[in-house]
Amino acid sequence: MAKELEIKYIELSEIIPYERNPRKNDKAVDVVAKSIKELAGDRELVSTNYYVAPLDIKADEEKYWAHQRFLNKLRQIPKFEVVLCTLKKLKADGGKYVYVVKGDDVKMSNALLMGAVDNLYDTAIVISGDEDFIDSINIVRKRYKKKIGNAYFSKSSSSNLRNACDFTINLDKILDKIVDKK
Repeated sequence: MAKELEIKYIELSEIIPYERNPRKNDKAVDVVAKSIKELAGDRELVSTNYYVAPLDIKADEEKYWAHQRFLNKLRQIPKFEVVLCTLKKLKADGGKYVYVVKGDDVKMSNALLMGAVDNLYDTAIVISGDEDFIDSINIVRKRYKKKIGNAYFSKSSSSNLRNACDFTINLDKILDKIVDKK
C-alpha cells in the first residue's frame, strides 16, 4: 500500500479547547488525537507534525512546565511529532513584550517539500490559514503530483490558500463532531 497521508499542523492552538489553562490539558490532547483520526478517515496515516515553540520559562515557570507536560502528552499520540521552533521575545509599543514563534512556516514548508521529494506521502493536509505555503503547495502538487488539502478555521482562513489545494476541510465542522461540550 502506498503511503497515503501526512498531516501538517501549524495552528494547533485553535484546536485546543483548554481556555489558556495549562494545567488542564488532557481534554485538549484527546481533541487533537480525535481530530487526527477524523482528518485521516480511512487513509493510512504516515505522520502528523506539530510546529511549536516552547514557552519562555522566565516569563512564567508554571506555564512553561505545564506546556512541556502537554507537549510530552502529545508525543504519546501515535505517529505524532512535535517539531520545536524558536520563540522570540519582542519589545512592543508601550514597553510591553510580545512573543512570536519563528521558523514554523519554513520548517513546515521544508517538510512538505522534502516529504514529496522522498515520496513519503501521497496526500498531505496543511492545517493553516497562512497563504505563505502556496508556493510550496504548488511545487508539491505540480512537480511531484501530490494531493494537498487545507484544513482551516473559518475565522482564520485564506481563500488563496484554499484555492491552491486539491481539497479543503472546514475544521469548525469537525470540532463540532469531536469536542465534548460538557
